[in-house]
Amino acid sequence: MAIDIAAENARVLQNLLTGAYPDARGRYGPFGGRYVPEVLIPAHERLERGARRWLADPEFQSELHRELRDWVGRPTALSPAPHLSERWGAKVWLKREDLAHTGAHKINNALGQALLARRLGARRVVAETGAGQHGVASAAACARVGMPCTVYMGALDMERQAPNVSRMQLLGANVVAVNSGDRTLRAAIDEALRDWVIDPNGTY
Repeated sequence: MAIDIAAENARVLQNLLTGAYPDARGRYGPFGGRYVPEVLIPAHERLERGARRWLADPEFQSELHRELRDWVGRPTALSPAPHLSERWGAKVWLKREDLAHTGAHKINNALGQALLARRLGARRVVAETGAGQHGVASAAACARVGMPCTVYMGALDMERQAPNVSRMQLLGANVVAVNSGDRTLRAAIDEALRDWVIDPNGTY
């Protein structure tokens, strides 16, 4: 049985906006859950309330869609892939998210998060990154809305992804090398959470 993805996405969003998702245990149907330090539960609950309020707000949606169109460059192009189409015996098109500002799909989420952070009264944004694309998108989105951004990145990943580290710094982010643990994304996530715990009210 084929799944209508657009209809399923609309159903999930509607359940989120009406408060059906997440349920009392933080689950989205059979998925999800809230597995965070106890000290961050109030911050998560504030975010949940804010998401319900602002995602349903026409002014927020108007600003988000305007920024996605005029700054990010959406909708991005669809490009035919004739050789792949011939090989597979089907019409294959590529959705060119690489043409979006910062070169990946991650800016779509990062921009929405930055706009939401500003409306929630956050004073700064903390992010973590592995290969660097999420960090670049976070840095760009924060620069766009005028918020300081700190990006945690494993020291090993920083060596491997030096061009993305430079891009984050050029966009104004403070990139923090993480030398603990395996010095990759896993350790960077831990450090970002430690940072958030220090100031859960002012940090997004």
